[in-house]
Amino acid sequence: MTERVRGFPAFPARPGRGPFARSWWGRAWLQAMEDTALDQRQLRRGRGYAVAGLVGPIAVSPGRIAATVDDTGGGPYRTALRLAELSTTDWELLLGRAADRAAHLAALLDRDLPPELADDVGLLPGIGDLDPECDCPGWELPCRHAAALSFQVSWLLDADPFVLLLMRGRTEREVLDELGRRTSRPPEGMLAADAYARPVPPLPDLAEFTPVPRR
Repeated sequence: MTERVRGFPAFPARPGRGPFARSWWGRAWLQAMEDTALDQRQLRRGRGYAVAGLVGPIAVSPGRIAATVDDTGGGPYRTALRLAELSTTDWELLLGRAADRAAHLAALLDRDLPPELADDVGLLPGIGDLDPECDCPGWELPCRHAAALSFQVSWLLDADPFVLLLMRGRTEREVLDELGRRTSRPPEGMLAADAYARPVPPLPDLAEFTPVPRR
């Protein structure tokens, strides 16, 4: 894979019970999908597929998230979600705001996403911004396979908001290097380059999640 593509291993099936996304930005991601859905039954089935471990490894690149999704009725199906990259103007605004406020930069380095920073440029998708694709015969938008992928993407976002920035067009290294150039005094004595030495949080524990019965 190229530097502008991040690959994530498939999530295993995990029984349990609990909320699907824990971070505010993970919940906002799911809300954008749910608000656009034409068929709530497909969302329920997609949620069940996600926690049943039917989604394969996920590839995230600027403007696109892709995976294959198994299905008892066929497949695996090639599934993707498209999300427009930010414009140069929006990136300038986002990076400028992050560099100007030490708290924003410190939050990003701690794998946190300040709401004010995200709101400045509409970083998170809104209604109709997620464009699902799938080679299954279903006509629903999203189909259960695209919904399953979207549910699992919320777990990736919970663990690392830089995944969202990559979807919007910039890699973590590109973002941190640019912030390092713009920032004359990093928060708490930390240089942007030092962020690479910090461990990325593990993916969320799925033990609390419960599959929804298939219908």
